[in-house]
Amino acid sequence: MREIVFSAIYQYDFNEDVETSSDYLERELSFFSMEDEMKLRTRKYFESILKYRSDIDEVIRKHLMNWTFERLASIDKNVLRLGAYEIIYEPQIPIEVTLNESIDIAKKYGSEQGGKFVNGVLDRIARECASTEKKHL
Repeated sequence: MREIVFSAIYQYDFNEDVETSSDYLERELSFFSMEDEMKLRTRKYFESILKYRSDIDEVIRKHLMNWTFERLASIDKNVLRLGAYEIIYEPQIPIEVTLNESIDIAKKYGSEQGGKFVNGVLDRIARECASTEKKHL
C-alpha cells in the first residue's frame, strides 16, 4: 500500500496534475489483489498527502539538518512526505512501523544512504511532532 502511495505522489511531484496522478494510482491499484478497505486506505493516504502537502513540506524543512528541501532527491522527498504524513496524521500506526517501511522504500527506490537520511529526518519529526499517544504505541 505504501509503495503504491509513494509512486503516485512521486508521479504528482513531476506533473502536479491531480487527475493524471489519480489515474496512475487507480492503474496501480488494479494490478494488485487488495481488499476494498485497503484500496480505500491507499486512496485516503494519497488524497491526504496532496491536501496537506505544503504543511508536510514545512515540517520536513524544519527537520532537515545541513540540507535544504530544494536539494532533496525526489525519491527522498516523497518518502519523507509519506512518512511525515503517517507520523502526524495517522495516529494508529506505530512510529517504528512508519520508520521501517519508509527506510525500506527509500533503499528500494533510492540508495542505502537515502535510507539512512530518511531515518534521521523522520526520527526527528517523530520526536517533535508525533502525539504522546502515538509515542506509546
